[in-house]
Amino acid sequence: MQIDLHTHSTESDGALSPTQLVHDAHAAGVSVIALTDHDTVAGLDEGAAALPDGLTLIPGIELSATWRNCGVHIVGLNIDPDNPALRSGIARQHHTRLKRADTIASRLEKSGFTNVLSGAQQEAGREVVCRPHFARYLVRSGQIKDERTAFKKHLGRGTRGDVREGWPDMATVVEWIHAAGGAAVLAHPAKYKLTNLRLEELCRAFVEASGDAIEVISGFQHIPLTDKLARLANRHGLLASTGSDFHKPGQAWAQLGKVPPLPSDSRPVWEHW
Repeated sequence: MQIDLHTHSTESDGALSPTQLVHDAHAAGVSVIALTDHDTVAGLDEGAAALPDGLTLIPGIELSATWRNCGVHIVGLNIDPDNPALRSGIARQHHTRLKRADTIASRLEKSGFTNVLSGAQQEAGREVVCRPHFARYLVRSGQIKDERTAFKKHLGRGTRGDVREGWPDMATVVEWIHAAGGAAVLAHPAKYKLTNLRLEELCRAFVEASGDAIEVISGFQHIPLTDKLARLANRHGLLASTGSDFHKPGQAWAQLGKVPPLPSDSRPVWEHW
């Protein structure tokens, strides 16, 4: 059974509508998919309405949080999207995202780019502006040659457009997810580029915040990394999750459903819902 518990649609920073996402997942042989858009559940109804036979949709969300001045992402799986506590948290996140977009635009304009916020808003449409919208606008307007360059030099981790202020701490985000009946999963732990010691500290802090699982597999990754993250999860008593972190077609490292099985000694998060 092919399971993919981390995907994105046009409701946040993905390229496919929720309808197209579930149809492409079905065509790719996926059996269970979670739609986990950033700080929104807006696409879940559309995805559920378009669900092909043989595909199960897990309602989810990916929420931004902070740990020791480091931005981290926490995926909520099998949530009740109408839960009042979660809805209140989403509203708080949206307010933070609006302020963050203003700050990113201001920083980019100080670097010489023009009409940044209005251009990103055009790219976003009715969505909340995210960094990919800035990248798409800068490319479309001819100010940067491609999105890869936009992130590498201006929007990615450690650049001027990497704005993380305002996100709640991990415990707060986990509380929102648990209030909605979901499992809280630390997303793509290897992508934070932490030392082994800091990664252990992050997992301990996540456990103290009542987190449930970590993504042992996030998209394409080599077997030694998978084994390392599986041992990390087991040492801290955390369940294991898996997902492609799909955003758009053509990204070889994040294809729908193209994730290997969890190691045999992992405890899958879906067996404990």
